[in-house]
Amino acid sequence: MKLNMVSVCHSWLNENGLSSLMHVLDGLVIYTLLFSLWKIGSQWIQMTKMKQHFQQYKERELTKKLNQVFKLGKECIIVLSHPTPAAFTMGFIRPKIIITTGLFHLLSQEELEAVVTHEMYHKVNRDPLKVFLLSLSSSVMWYIPIQKWFYHQYKVVQEVLADEFAIQRQGTVVHLGGALVKMVRVGKQEKMPFTFVSFAATAVDLRIESILNPVQDFRLRLPIKIVFLSIVVFSIISGLFIYALA
Repeated sequence: MKLNMVSVCHSWLNENGLSSLMHVLDGLVIYTLLFSLWKIGSQWIQMTKMKQHFQQYKERELTKKLNQVFKLGKECIIVLSHPTPAAFTMGFIRPKIIITTGLFHLLSQEELEAVVTHEMYHKVNRDPLKVFLLSLSSSVMWYIPIQKWFYHQYKVVQEVLADEFAIQRQGTVVHLGGALVKMVRVGKQEKMPFTFVSFAATAVDLRIESILNPVQDFRLRLPIKIVFLSIVVFSIISGLFIYALA
């Protein structure tokens, strides 16, 4: 074609004195690269520090016993000596299930089994890595707001799927529901400086409602304004890159 959109955009930007936008694009690329490297590096350092810190509170006998009970291999579950009830999965390459002694004292044997099974789903699905990548993308490219929505919705969906996995394995909703209610009564878990997937940190009310009313469908509603804004921003940035490469 003698006339195409790239040529039209290129000529229009030059006529309006916008050729300096290439410097803006260079800055955007450099910012994205450096910020991504900083986020990945800081995350790796924090996780390494926490793993070393956890070794000081590791309950070796309980850790060995729990891994034998659930037959998950060598130290897939790590038990920490800490009064605060907590259960979460951490680690990108070889995820580990972390459980505190406070959880042992709070839950019954069946409820504890439900929590461990729930976390097993996150471990097998490598959710800590996926959650971190979505978090990284949404924070680095904050100017495309739909990514933040996807990040939060992914965490909710995975928690619901992990609950369904635990319920199917046990054949009842009683134990998982009981564990969730007890964890809600205890209160929110402390925030940690690294990415992890926690049993009782995301959409607890929605999950309890889903357990009580399993017939009700879980549907995601796209935020129209955010979708429209994200499409506009993405289109503008794409157009500028096409111009820069023309």
